[in-house]
Amino acid sequence: MTESERLAALERDGVRIVRVTYPDLHGVLRGKDVPIGFFGSNASSHGLGFCKAISTVDLQHNVVAGFEHGFRDIHVWPLPDTLVQLPWAPEVAWCLADQTADGEPYGADPRAVLKRAMAAFAELGLEPVMGPELEFYLLEPSATASGGWTRYVENPTHVYTVGDHADPRGILDRMLLQLLDAELGVIGAAHEYGMSQWEINLAHSNALDAADRAFRFKAAVKDLATRDGMLATFMGKPFNGDAGSGFHLHLSLCAEDGANAFTDTAGDEGCAELLRHFIAGVIAHAPGLMAILNPTVNAYRRIDPHELVPTRACWGYDNRFGLVRVPPERGAATRVEMRLADGAANPYLATAALLFAGLDGIQQKLTPPAAVAGLVYELPEEDQGDPIPLSLDAALDALEADAPLREAMGSALVDTFLTIKRYELERYHHHVSEWDIAEYAHHL
Repeated sequence: MTESERLAALERDGVRIVRVTYPDLHGVLRGKDVPIGFFGSNASSHGLGFCKAISTVDLQHNVVAGFEHGFRDIHVWPLPDTLVQLPWAPEVAWCLADQTADGEPYGADPRAVLKRAMAAFAELGLEPVMGPELEFYLLEPSATASGGWTRYVENPTHVYTVGDHADPRGILDRMLLQLLDAELGVIGAAHEYGMSQWEINLAHSNALDAADRAFRFKAAVKDLATRDGMLATFMGKPFNGDAGSGFHLHLSLCAEDGANAFTDTAGDEGCAELLRHFIAGVIAHAPGLMAILNPTVNAYRRIDPHELVPTRACWGYDNRFGLVRVPPERGAATRVEMRLADGAANPYLATAALLFAGLDGIQQKLTPPAAVAGLVYELPEEDQGDPIPLSLDAALDALEADAPLREAMGSALVDTFLTIKRYELERYHHHVSEWDIAEYAHHL
């Protein structure tokens, strides 16, 4: 179907607005709504202009870098193949977009970085495949709760339960069906360990498509929660004493003949050497990956071995204490699960960074340390794997020091990311919190 035919079909179905969106470095959705007539006659062929400042804002929308170039325009180019009518807003069709600056792919475009990672694997005759798993909390307004929000359901017994008792308003099932109708490839939903914490899994696919769907999924969940008067948050640790929210990425490589390149029936545990090289690259770059996989101060409050969140650069077969887990399925389902990413991680940056790290392991034919088994933290210290950064400060320093990863991701993107995140850290270090008052005010 041509673009004009697709737009005509959408108009016949009642669409009047096209929502053109793209990710910033945080993974936050940015975009413009345009009338469908303007989209067809102008936006899709000439692009839409945005001020470059949107690429250098923190989460409070303080512009923290980029003043030297006068904040010229970037141009956003809609991708008509990604158009989908929104089931919950049928007058709107949603599409993704790529970014350019001065006629070239924009260096701070997270999607462009993932496309480069995909191209690097294509040169080896390989196509990365990814399956995303994302956890989030559903909150409702509260006049008394800290921050103005409390958990939708406060019952500690609901893990892996479904139905009205766990979800009295039926919000999860409505979300699941609407996300399914929005062609996001959802394949299952359940209550997670935290009170009012949920997980919705997405099908695996080409890693760029999977990251596209993960990005859209997060934005859609937040929109759908808002329609119910609620807040959906993917932040890693919204509550003391309750579970954190992660983003698990299942990665594999597909050969040119369509076969899973990670499987080898003659290999150790049915796995190919390629898989071990990939894992070795991730392990080698684990410190530098941390800032991209855990990009907020809050993310490091989630990193706790009691929450099955690794604190060491190790891996194992079907072991959830490792940074990398090789699930038990073999054959076409052979894959690695990256368990360290925080729910707030940018899906494009997280996927690209892991792929570039794995690619380095493949190109250098790195060998990973021995697989760990059982409770990692009961092993001798030297067998647990190297420690990884456990604060955003240390993680940013590690990313800056990882020259191969910086070069692969692009210096323009990494330098901008570091600047934004260090500004965020500076604001955090100068902020007086409720904990400060409770801990010190009455006693000192």
